[in-house]
Amino acid sequence: MTTQRELPLSDAGFPVDSAESMLSYPVLVGARAIEAAGELCRPFEHVALLADETVLGLHGERLGDLCNLPTFILTPGEANKDWKHLGQILEFMSSAGLSRDSLLLTFGGGMTGDMGGLAASLFKRGMSVGHIPSTLLSQVDASVGGKTAVNLPAGKNLAGTFHPPRFVLADLDLLRTQDLNEWRSGLGEVVKTALLARAPLFGELEKAALSIANPESADYETLSTLVQACIRTKAQWVQTDPTEQGSRKALNLGHTFGHAIEHATGYGTVPHGIAVAMGLVLAMNASKATGTLLEHDLQERILQLLQNLGLPRSWKECPKSEQTPLSTRSLVQGLAQDKKGQVAKPRFVLPQAIGKVLWDQELETTTLNAVIDGWLA
Repeated sequence: MTTQRELPLSDAGFPVDSAESMLSYPVLVGARAIEAAGELCRPFEHVALLADETVLGLHGERLGDLCNLPTFILTPGEANKDWKHLGQILEFMSSAGLSRDSLLLTFGGGMTGDMGGLAASLFKRGMSVGHIPSTLLSQVDASVGGKTAVNLPAGKNLAGTFHPPRFVLADLDLLRTQDLNEWRSGLGEVVKTALLARAPLFGELEKAALSIANPESADYETLSTLVQACIRTKAQWVQTDPTEQGSRKALNLGHTFGHAIEHATGYGTVPHGIAVAMGLVLAMNASKATGTLLEHDLQERILQLLQNLGLPRSWKECPKSEQTPLSTRSLVQGLAQDKKGQVAKPRFVLPQAIGKVLWDQELETTTLNAVIDGWLA
């Protein structure tokens, strides 16, 4: 049996501990967190950089001397999260002279971190990776926990590994240049995490919603508190189940439906976290339809919170709905390859109350179709 341990917390950051391997890594949250990168890279003889093209252009100077590292520039976009680009990254790592004792530093959003983490886990059967996440979504979710993946034509994130990073630097100043859609994508993951936390965090998010709905006018002090709380909440679920054999599946709340939306509309059409936000509504509706929901005002609270954050609650509220058709059939087809279930037998995470969910839940075909029909209507 693995013994868990208490780890010290501080305003500057806090470590995330893996209960399975007992490896811990620092997660620094706040303005100027990126300044710790040089010191954290120092122990490695060879370091290479995997950077999002847009992020590098906007914030590259903040890397200081790390700008001189061998660099692979990744074109942003979910459509590029595939085998072709993964192969190019691996070839770059080989040409850069990296070894098992080297470090790959990622600088970008969730797609960059996912692909960098997967490449690091595969190269010479495993080397270190460190993340500087540049989007709200990657700071509150994708960069922490060690999941890595690429998409396959059959489904999202179907090919991947678990490969924890050596460090994560969540610099809030990087978020100020995010466009509104990507910002809202991050807010979708914030809502999901708050639902999995205890009631105080969800209540804090409800109170703060209007003040963080837009990156240009956001209260970054409040946002910093929420980002740290989201990371801490995710860490608690990860610690108990590092490789998602049981309770960590709760973190997929909203994702089964959300991934199906992304698959049915074409990867990159709907930002991931916005699809997750709509997936939360579908999961809530399914929970109510099956009698799983215990906190009966939660549905209305979720709908109001999403509205205050500027997130769509239905497909008709999504800006992409006018140009992109979506049907019950296409969503059900998208669910067929959900990675948590068997083929054509998706498993769902259904909320019962704030901080309480059921995972590995099956839905009868008639119930599933009725839930999707109602949501699309």
